[in-house]
Amino acid sequence: MWQRVQTLYLAIATALIVAMFFCDKAGDVSFVSYWPYLVLLILITLLDLLALTTYKIRVFQVRTTVLAALLTLALQAWLVVDFIVTGNDPVFHVPAVFPLVAVILDIMAARGIWADELMVRSASRLRSSKRKNH
Repeated sequence: MWQRVQTLYLAIATALIVAMFFCDKAGDVSFVSYWPYLVLLILITLLDLLALTTYKIRVFQVRTTVLAALLTLALQAWLVVDFIVTGNDPVFHVPAVFPLVAVILDIMAARGIWADELMVRSASRLRSSKRKNH
């Protein structure tokens, strides 16, 4: 499991999202103090953990990774809108861009998982054609 680079991408993306539970958004306001952010963070974390642990079911793993990336992108868009709407010019901290990095890592992981699935299918097709010829 850990010998694949896509597993490392998923682990780093999960770590970034989990780090947001303990970081501040702006000033003394944390991400978990606003419950919609908390719900999204919990869902994204669960999906990333599910994708990390279902490495034997690659198609399901790709789907959960893509769904986690979409939810993370929605969280990042919501943070951007929240930043624009806030009129006091708050200074957002670095963890406000963690979802963007996590989306990129999730997409890279999904591509790697799908490449592995295609390779396994190709190898299965070659083995089955060899058995038919002999």
